[in-house]
Amino acid sequence: MPRLQRGREPGEHAPAATSSDERRPDAAAPAAHAGGAASGGGVGGVGGASGTRVLVVGCGNLLRGDDGVGPILIRHLWDRGIPEGAQIVDGGTAGMDVAFRMRGAGRVVLIDAARTGAAPGTVYRVPGPAVADLPPLSGLHTHSFRWDHALAFADWLLKDEYPQDVTIFLIEIERADPGAELSPAVRRGMEQVIAHIEAEFLAPLGNAGADRGVEFTPDGRLRLSARLSTRHFPTGTATAIRRGSELWLIPRTTPRPGDLPLIPRLPSGDHEVLVRDVLDDLTPVGTRLATWDDAHTALRIPLDPESSAR
Repeated sequence: MPRLQRGREPGEHAPAATSSDERRPDAAAPAAHAGGAASGGGVGGVGGASGTRVLVVGCGNLLRGDDGVGPILIRHLWDRGIPEGAQIVDGGTAGMDVAFRMRGAGRVVLIDAARTGAAPGTVYRVPGPAVADLPPLSGLHTHSFRWDHALAFADWLLKDEYPQDVTIFLIEIERADPGAELSPAVRRGMEQVIAHIEAEFLAPLGNAGADRGVEFTPDGRLRLSARLSTRHFPTGTATAIRRGSELWLIPRTTPRPGDLPLIPRLPSGDHEVLVRDVLDDLTPVGTRLATWDDAHTALRIPLDPESSAR
């Protein structure tokens, strides 16, 4: 059976583990046991996650194609909305700070790339207590900080405060070419993992889609939350395009004549943009759940009232 290999830099230590023969989205992967005792509920210090019920960490290198699936997944979760009590971390840039954030977290989920020789996009689910042969702490640096490094460093740092509930999702990659985009198979695997995380870890915390809610007003305006506006429309301008049953709102990096301004509404901090002329004879009214499309750099809003935010 294939050995579990991480998408990693040359010379990195690879954990010894055996992959499962099953190829289900939640296929149990390498069986082993965790190093270190665990006792959740510790109080966070510097960089700690005190009060965080769920911590989700995406590990990997954004500059190496499929190897960046962990951080890319984190960005997708952020765009879909994160409920109160959850914290998400780009482990590709946070480095060793990930271990500090694990202190006090009720549940921890880590996502990383894997190379076992299985079909690209295969997803392995590894329970935290089933992780063996964690790498030594000597020689660790932020440019090669992977899921097993995070666990090894956290186990050493937190000791009895190491979280009890740790789950790892590993996604089999196809390639790790510098500058490449995610391959279709790995993107599908990522969507499977997102579905698992949202259903099992985030949904119990409450309405994760609340931050994605937008509202069409009777006078042809679209209202966006302060969070959506600040994150995706930093210049305060956009272009609106109707595409089929959706309205696409595309941010402008450099404002130009004819762009649509996002007008702030005080004191709420929400923003309004006039989209009446783009919608022709259609006048949608009410709330919808918007989705950020990374590939097209657009906020996609369904016009169908059946897609109303709940």
